[in-house]
Amino acid sequence: MNSQCEIPTQTQGRKDQSTQPWLLVRAQSCSLSTLRPEFAPLRLCGSLLIAAVALLFLSSFPVKAQEPIETIRIQTRVVFLDALVKDKRTGIPISDLKPENFQVFDDGQARAISYFTREGQARKPLALVIILDCNEEGAGRFLKRPEILKAMSDELAKLPPGDEVAIMALNIGEDEKRIWLTDFTSDRNQIAAALAKVPSFVETPDKVKDERERHEDKANANAASANEPKPASSTSHPEADSDTATATKPAVSSEDVVETEMIKGKNGAVVTRTTKKDGSVSVKRTSGNGHVTVEIDDIYDMAAAVRESSSSAGKLRPNSQTAIVWVSDGIAPIFFEDRDETEKVLIRDNVIFNSLTADLKTLFKFLLPIGKPIAGWAGISLYGSAKRLAQRSGGEAVRVNRVSDYGSGLAKVIGNLTARYSLGFSLAENEKLDGRLHNLEVRVKAEDAKGKTRKLTVSSRQGYYMPTEAAEAKTTARSQ
Repeated sequence: MNSQCEIPTQTQGRKDQSTQPWLLVRAQSCSLSTLRPEFAPLRLCGSLLIAAVALLFLSSFPVKAQEPIETIRIQTRVVFLDALVKDKRTGIPISDLKPENFQVFDDGQARAISYFTREGQARKPLALVIILDCNEEGAGRFLKRPEILKAMSDELAKLPPGDEVAIMALNIGEDEKRIWLTDFTSDRNQIAAALAKVPSFVETPDKVKDERERHEDKANANAASANEPKPASSTSHPEADSDTATATKPAVSSEDVVETEMIKGKNGAVVTRTTKKDGSVSVKRTSGNGHVTVEIDDIYDMAAAVRESSSSAGKLRPNSQTAIVWVSDGIAPIFFEDRDETEKVLIRDNVIFNSLTADLKTLFKFLLPIGKPIAGWAGISLYGSAKRLAQRSGGEAVRVNRVSDYGSGLAKVIGNLTARYSLGFSLAENEKLDGRLHNLEVRVKAEDAKGKTRKLTVSSRQGYYMPTEAAEAKTTARSQ
């Protein structure tokens, strides 16, 4: 991204920097300021006369027009990334490292670190999105318990005022809809009130059916009175009518389709995501040879929830560090190509994905080893996608079992989000803007007080996207 500012130093903060991994720095030369002599008070009339004559003499010479100032432009492209370093044995974050302890590799090429700050020196505020899987057969059976919700609420209440939280409920009812329970806020009461709504979304199939029929009758009555279908979207905000969370999808026609997205995988398989006016989404995957087609309607849409969270945070809180905390039992059916595209979104938007994973039900534990190979043959990742997204984006994957684990697990995620080193390296001006994904690797080497090599682990996002020449030129034109 292009911006006009000073070249960053190791002591400068990042509060005004974009969440994108790019910063275009411009330096402009300036002329010497015009000299203006300061005169002491003149006490003698003779002195006044001399000054007047001198002024008249100087005014008789022609005034030369000021020459235009020469502008020097310097383009410095800086890639930023955050790194969490922990003791391998204890898992405790390490906060006493120096720039020389770090090595950053870009597609295997070592990069000189030109920007470095430690924990707390220049931390950006958090834009934390909590996504709750409300399925009764999954994490919903835990999330409906008041003591668990209170443990999470108490932990979120400890955040500094600058950090904000938004909460989304997912996998609601048979149609597996999602809804925002609150937009970004630092109001503790609003966060607690949003979490208190969660049990109402964790329902048995019979209750869901009755509720859906009631909402369907109401929606039809409203549509008839307005003489047109009631508009709806795939998500609804707290202030919106809750009917959108349980509305029945109409018959599919070309007029019903709002958006169609096609994702092509490395092996040639193509995933087509179709979003309809009523908010429902169908996803179809065709294998690379075209012989196997799998279609899923009203899916548990992990990809859509993550992308919407990233997009909303980028628009509403562009100067914050976006982080997602996904609370589920780990089962999230998603096509491999759709998962990989979601991973690219997280890396491109510099979003840190984290997960709190509850225990599976006993039946699912038994069926999972059987179901995973079958789902894999159909191109579906059945379990483990949340952990993968956390690893690729530099986040944490935490297991939760007991009631206290939800509060402590959330505390661990938040603590690790704020205990990070900020690193940056500059690219040469003549490096080609290829627009592709570059792999990143951060290595850390340090010695303890006895001179022995410390056993450390490091987490950071594992890639960045370089802009294209066209995108760079367009951004540069806007900034001038």
